[in-house]
Amino acid sequence: MPSRFRWFVLGIVATAVAFAVGAYLFVESGGVSMETTAKPLPLEATLAHMALRASIGDAGEQKSPIAFNDANLTAGAHIFKERCAFCHGLPQQPPTDASRGMFPPPPQLFVHDQMVTDDPAGVTYWKVTHGIRLSGMPGFPEVLNDTQRWQVTMLVAHADKLSPAVLAELRP
Repeated sequence: MPSRFRWFVLGIVATAVAFAVGAYLFVESGGVSMETTAKPLPLEATLAHMALRASIGDAGEQKSPIAFNDANLTAGAHIFKERCAFCHGLPQQPPTDASRGMFPPPPQLFVHDQMVTDDPAGVTYWKVTHGIRLSGMPGFPEVLNDTQRWQVTMLVAHADKLSPAVLAELRP
């Protein structure tokens, strides 16, 4: 019996080593394309979303320390237009050439089915602050202060309810 158990354990170890070596060779031989125009591998999006959710953790519970008002939304619109629109677009504008060539494509945050208005504000703030690895989304902790990051967060969190004055700030 102990001999069978030993062979069983050796079989598991050998399988794990063979899998690791096979995965390494697959990646090393170009099996994983880093082209933004290539189709994603099976499970690639699932694993990326799983890792992102785990990284964000309970950030969604964080509440905005700034007031929800036109002054903060207008300030957020000015920052968004300057720093974010290149990838995420502006209201009633087509996606930019740069965003069409990115993988994954950045959400056009003023297009109804791509808005993040249903995301907790803390999650959006986390993304603005830390960015998202391997997506082209930079983090802005060195560029924008906390208030500015919250202003952008509030803007995109309420993208479907913006006043005419705020929308005017977002015009090209």
